[in-house]
Amino acid sequence: MVYSVMTQEAAASTNVPTQRHRSHLVGVAYLGTIGIVMVVWIAGLVWGAMAFFNWLVS
Repeated sequence: MVYSVMTQEAAASTNVPTQRHRSHLVGVAYLGTIGIVMVVWIAGLVWGAMAFFNWLVS
């Protein structure tokens, strides 16, 4: 019984740092930027392939 009370007191006195929302928003912004860059890169590759094959056929 004493051990249980001691662990509860130790757990109650522990300071748990709160999550910062700013770092979460920065992470979401980085992921969004990477996603947009990847979509633009793939669209450029598709456009280049279409232009190349269009030139090859004509």
